[in-house]
Amino acid sequence: QVQLVESGGGLVQPGGSLRLSCEASGNIHSGYIMGWYRQAPGKQREFVASITGDGVISSADYVRFTISRDNAKNTVYLQMNSLQPEDTAVYLCNAKYPFYSHWGQGTQVTVSS
Repeated sequence: QVQLVESGGGLVQPGGSLRLSCEASGNIHSGYIMGWYRQAPGKQREFVASITGDGVISSADYVRFTISRDNAKNTVYLQMNSLQPEDTAVYLCNAKYPFYSHWGQGTQVTVSS
């Protein structure tokens, strides 16, 4: 099993930045694709960014969101800049491997003045 614990969410003003962290434990290894998704109230969960163990990145917003990974610490990060109210959501960490997909509980990000 794999356990994922997110942290770093909070309240930020429009234009501000946050850095989310997701620490993985259990049967985790660099073969997992680590990613971030978000879900706003009343909306479907949507992809934010992902990174492979080799550092190949996919992102829904390469300008504002930067994903990174520390395989030695089993931790993935999401640096979010220029945040806007529409970025308000629960941000969830995901670890994906063939036939397996694990989710964290999520961390709330609220962008408001």
